[in-house]
Amino acid sequence: MSKTAPCGSWQSPITAELLTSKSISIYDPKLVDDDVYWVEMRPGNEGHYALVRQTFGQRPRDLVSGQYSVRTKVHEYGGNPYGVLDGKVLFSNFADDCLYTWRSSGRRRIEQFLPPNQCRYADFAVNRSTGRVYAVREDHSVPNQECSNTLVMVDTEARGSVVVMAQGHDFYSSPVLSRDGTKLAWLAWNHPDMPWDETELWMTDLDEFGEAVQPELVWAESGVSIFQPAWSPDNELFCVADPDGWWNLYRMDAEAPTNVCPMEAEFGAPQWVFGLSKYAFIDRTHILCTWSGASGGNLGILDLDTGELDPVDTPYSSFSSLSANERHGLFLAASPTHFPTLVLLDLVSREVRELRTANEVDVDAAFYSMPQAIEFETEGGQTAHAWYYPPANPEYEVPQGELPPLRVKSHGGPTSQTGNNLDLQIQYWTSRGFAVVDVNYGGSTGYGTAFRRRLNGAWGLVDVQDCGNAATYLVEQGLADGQRLSISGGSAGGFTTLACLAFTDRFHVGISYFGVSDLGALARETHKFESRYLDSLVGRYPEEAHIYEERSPLTGAEGITCPVLFLQGDEDKIVLPNQAEMMVDALRARGVPVAYLLFAGEQHGFRKAENIVRSLQAETSFLAQFFGYEPAEKLPDLDINMGSRGG
Repeated sequence: MSKTAPCGSWQSPITAELLTSKSISIYDPKLVDDDVYWVEMRPGNEGHYALVRQTFGQRPRDLVSGQYSVRTKVHEYGGNPYGVLDGKVLFSNFADDCLYTWRSSGRRRIEQFLPPNQCRYADFAVNRSTGRVYAVREDHSVPNQECSNTLVMVDTEARGSVVVMAQGHDFYSSPVLSRDGTKLAWLAWNHPDMPWDETELWMTDLDEFGEAVQPELVWAESGVSIFQPAWSPDNELFCVADPDGWWNLYRMDAEAPTNVCPMEAEFGAPQWVFGLSKYAFIDRTHILCTWSGASGGNLGILDLDTGELDPVDTPYSSFSSLSANERHGLFLAASPTHFPTLVLLDLVSREVRELRTANEVDVDAAFYSMPQAIEFETEGGQTAHAWYYPPANPEYEVPQGELPPLRVKSHGGPTSQTGNNLDLQIQYWTSRGFAVVDVNYGGSTGYGTAFRRRLNGAWGLVDVQDCGNAATYLVEQGLADGQRLSISGGSAGGFTTLACLAFTDRFHVGISYFGVSDLGALARETHKFESRYLDSLVGRYPEEAHIYEERSPLTGAEGITCPVLFLQGDEDKIVLPNQAEMMVDALRARGVPVAYLLFAGEQHGFRKAENIVRSLQAETSFLAQFFGYEPAEKLPDLDINMGSRGG
């Protein structure tokens, strides 16, 4: 029989420790003949990244782990840190940025291939028969200068041999070899564009040594973002692009690019990391692909001869990291009832086999809140989107006359998207009696190019309005307590959180994970990849420095009167710790209740189990103190500078 207890105080089996005890993150899966490879991030192992291989019919085993971490720092966000060749794997090691080889035979399985040279490598494309690997190189060898990015060829049969394939652009990504190894395609772009703003598609023939022969520009168009070039089995070049307002699939025909499946849907994604894959060739006329819209993701097989898109029925609603051959498809998938899972699809029977799941916790599904898609009015007659999660715990009921406190989540990026996948960090709160709304504000991806560009010149305005209006909508619907509204976010979402607190009076508590407080400092200090991102989101810097100052939460700190919790990694190179510390100092000076936790050894996003647990415990304690309920569990003390609640 259920009990009645104040929201927030409910006992839940979803504890902070549970979030990390049986959880991993899965990255960069690849299907190579009868082998599946992937990278696992293991919070319980200091956040190290292991390379795993599973041969069909056998158990998975680690190829690279222990003292090595298969991860790259290129663009700081990394991605695609390894390439599989015949009998060996070339990989990037996080600690020293060096390239290493793992070999299937020999006395020494793992050897350093390139010595430390202040260069980083990512986005590996391999010619398995020749041992040549094409990759993005980021060179940090010149002091006090911006790093340089090039596309290079690494010959694993000739130790130390690195040949520059393309240079002169600020950024490169997505090298891909034709099936016969005679052609190479890639993407390039320049400041101030980000890859979702405008990119160029290039290709070249390769000579007998695998080097470039007269590179040529294949497609470049003002305002067009090109994503994931790929070669068909008969050497036709494809990509995803958005000239018509949606990221759709295109074939590079002689006369002009041809949209092979016109839809108001997104077949692409923002390239925050390397190695993203939303489609893969099964054979010369069939593509396994995923597309998304307001209601979530889909999986299907596109027939290039007929243009028919045949949906594949699965229990999942989001799909990423696709690869395929004539027999199988491989992808990461999730849903509101499935944690992110590595899935093998039999393309004949359409049966799916789950190889690895990101979480093996045993929790009664009755404790899971099911997300509801909402669309609500916001400024200018527009609408925005969100996923709403009501409180859910079979052992408790909300007391009569009480409404649940609300957590508004503002995603990072900001050019990104939040989905409806099963997420224990959300379920942690809903199982304690909170309502949660995860907002896809204007500027989010997944709703077409026009929606994505709503944030251009308006970061700190549109996102702030949409997060506030999401809370207002739920209060007006009688789904949340209008006197207990909190907002949280990380990175760009932390900026939106702090801006909501500084420039509106909508919220009563704020929680910022490595959030931006000073836009000018971010423009001056952040890493190369994002150093001109704010040109489109805010304005040109320093020419329009006054806009940066006006929209910075630090400038508006006097408007913050509610309690704020700050959580930060001390090794963050994207949003430096001073962004949190300037804000903490400003609020403490004014007597605003504030707490600040700085985590040693963490970068942009927490990976160590003990720090993930501690940060969630801190949030729980912080909200309990200011929303007036007693948590069900005993929590570590949290040092809060209580100050004065006045302005």
